[in-house]
Amino acid sequence: MVMKNDIRGIRFKIIYLSKMPLNKRYFIYLSFDGTSYHGWQTQPGKATIQSKLEKALSVILQDNIITTGAGRTDTGVHARLFVAHFNSAEEDLAGNSNIIFRLNTYLPADISVSNILSVDNNVSARYDAISRTYRYFISLWKDPFKQKYSWYRYGKMDIDAMNEASAYLMKYDDFTSFSKLHTQVKTNVCKIYEAGWISDNNNLVFTIRANRFLRNMVRSIVGTMVEIGTGKMTPGEIENIILAKDRSVAGISAPAEGLFLENIEYDPGIFT
Repeated sequence: MVMKNDIRGIRFKIIYLSKMPLNKRYFIYLSFDGTSYHGWQTQPGKATIQSKLEKALSVILQDNIITTGAGRTDTGVHARLFVAHFNSAEEDLAGNSNIIFRLNTYLPADISVSNILSVDNNVSARYDAISRTYRYFISLWKDPFKQKYSWYRYGKMDIDAMNEASAYLMKYDDFTSFSKLHTQVKTNVCKIYEAGWISDNNNLVFTIRANRFLRNMVRSIVGTMVEIGTGKMTPGEIENIILAKDRSVAGISAPAEGLFLENIEYDPGIFT
């Protein structure tokens, strides 16, 4: 039997809950110099981009903010554009220049927020990404101003051979041979849309765009490409490496400092 006091209590709870603000979901766009960080993902006792960002958001918004990144970057890898999502009861965060300014004031100099956008509440920065684009920079001339942002390699490389090898990447979708061992991913299948090298004033730049990437994938591809460019492998050998599905047959992993996450693409319809 329901008593009057119980009914009053239920009514109070309904009214109270109806007045509580509903959390909105936001995408936050940022860039970072990964030199001093152990990658994106929070790790106990280590400085990471995610832990710095969550602390800044929690302090500025006066709430316990948890973020979900579009992916995870390895230790020392940089991002010109990275995206994460978070939920907040605040209604006016999208494009709020004051909040962005305050976040950038709080964050260290090597992390910067460029924008906040409102999205549908069921949208994920990670799972709704259409593509991700990485660039890797190789310097053929020792430059003290590029030592943290490129891999210095002395000597000439055959860029035509490297581009010939790059074309094979778009013919296949299982990249086990370029994946870090003992990861927890369910599949090593990726769809590569673009891959190629350009030469730019004593620099070689590798651009690769795919729907997803495996851990260490770009760096191990670059390490293999360098062996092709220096004549230690032929361009066609990369096909045998892919088909082997064996990390031990591929080249070394290129150093982290030359790798940049350049862009993450989403369907424009997710933004509200």
